[in-house]
Amino acid sequence: MSNVNMLLVKESSGLPKIAIGVLLAILLFGMFIVGYDQGQLFSLVEGQKAFDDMWMHEFYHDLRHAAGFPCH
Repeated sequence: MSNVNMLLVKESSGLPKIAIGVLLAILLFGMFIVGYDQGQLFSLVEGQKAFDDMWMHEFYHDLRHAAGFPCH
């Protein structure tokens, strides 16, 4: 009878938790890019010029309005 009980117990691995964590990080990064980026992402490469150009802001401008993010 103990063999039957052992077959019904399933070992869980940490892989689903890691996958959920990675997907959550991607979601949060995507929300930052779409909703709040005002040149911060490209400022790592372009410096102060990125805050003047705001490429990501302009690219996602209509999506921001549709999603309800305030941008101006």
